[in-house]
Amino acid sequence: MSRLSKLNPSLEEARPFQGMSMVNQNAAGVDIGAHEIMVCIPGADHTQLVRSFGNYTTDLYAIAKWFGEHNIYTVAMESTGVYWIPLFEVLEAQKFNCLLISSNSLRRVPGRKSDVIDAQWIQTFMPTGC
Repeated sequence: MSRLSKLNPSLEEARPFQGMSMVNQNAAGVDIGAHEIMVCIPGADHTQLVRSFGNYTTDLYAIAKWFGEHNIYTVAMESTGVYWIPLFEVLEAQKFNCLLISSNSLRRVPGRKSDVIDAQWIQTFMPTGC
């Protein structure tokens, strides 16, 4: 089990889905930072589950396990610096379909920015069939 994030002590949180219609029920959105990885997957009743993980190897494998438990097949992540590379390699080795999203595209998203909101938007934008 991954350790609790010091930046975001809430390990898993159901957040209401607001805005656009969710397109892909088997996709995850990931916002990767230097100290924390925010992961968003679809939840029940038009919610999204947001969970924070650390950046250690055990955390990366915990993310893959969590995705497997929730029938996630496609993972989109923001390509911030080089922080995305280890997670991308771990997930790709475990047969997840990994996609990189330009950080420039997220700057156009309206409203206040946060790692949680970025992960939710990335998950929202994932089309079916990816």
